[in-house]
Amino acid sequence: MKTIIQRVNHSSVVVSGDIVGKIGTGLCVLVGAEPDDTSKDVEWMANKLVNLRIFEDENGKMNKSLLDINGDALLVSQFTLLADCSTGRRPSFTGAGDPKKAEAIFDALVDKVSSLGVCVQTGVFGADMTVQIENNGPATFILESPKK
Repeated sequence: MKTIIQRVNHSSVVVSGDIVGKIGTGLCVLVGAEPDDTSKDVEWMANKLVNLRIFEDENGKMNKSLLDINGDALLVSQFTLLADCSTGRRPSFTGAGDPKKAEAIFDALVDKVSSLGVCVQTGVFGADMTVQIENNGPATFILESPKK
């Protein structure tokens, strides 16, 4: 599983002109599911997302987690994170998971992050979405679950 994590002041997802997910302070997380992802990847990623200390404390140090600040998470599926652009001029998406399995992995991540005490909003899996992000920092992180 590969994610792009952005610390945000607010973020939202629009599908067909309607806001389908919206958060205030927290994390906007773009999620790409790989073919070999399992429940272990979901568990690892969820725990990392809610506990990663990337929010500033009273001294301006990145020392607080999403749980510490009582922040929200906007999770958005994005298979293009797994594109291979190393050859040719058109990305290859052979590294992305089968859509049905990827959706199940994405849903499991949403459920796990929620179960850890974070309010989670999402986009619509497989839809054409507009993601609005006000990045705080800017602070952006790439996180991949450990290789098998």
